[in-house]
Amino acid sequence: QVQLVESGGGLVQAGGSLRLSCAASGNMFGFYILGWYRQAPGKQRELVATITYGGTPTYGDSVEGRFTISRDHVKNTVSLEMNSLKPEDTAVYYCNYQWGAIEYWGQGTQVTVSS
Repeated sequence: QVQLVESGGGLVQAGGSLRLSCAASGNMFGFYILGWYRQAPGKQRELVATITYGGTPTYGDSVEGRFTISRDHVKNTVSLEMNSLKPEDTAVYYCNYQWGAIEYWGQGTQVTVSS
């Protein structure tokens, strides 16, 4: 089992910034990928960003250039720096652990961007 605990969500005005963090613990092994996904009301969950064990990031088209993902192997954390936030970024953000077919999700943290 892997436990993922997100923090850092909240309410911010458009154009502002937020930083999300996710602490991972448990039976982590292999060259696992950590990432962030989000789900807005009435929409499917979508990719925000992932980062490989070696530190290679991948971003969703809608956040490329505005968000930055990073991970700390010592602390077993993954962070998401979100800049130039837009109302359409409003969603529940979920931390994700993936290693092959094994996948775990955090409980989610709400991000609300007001216009």
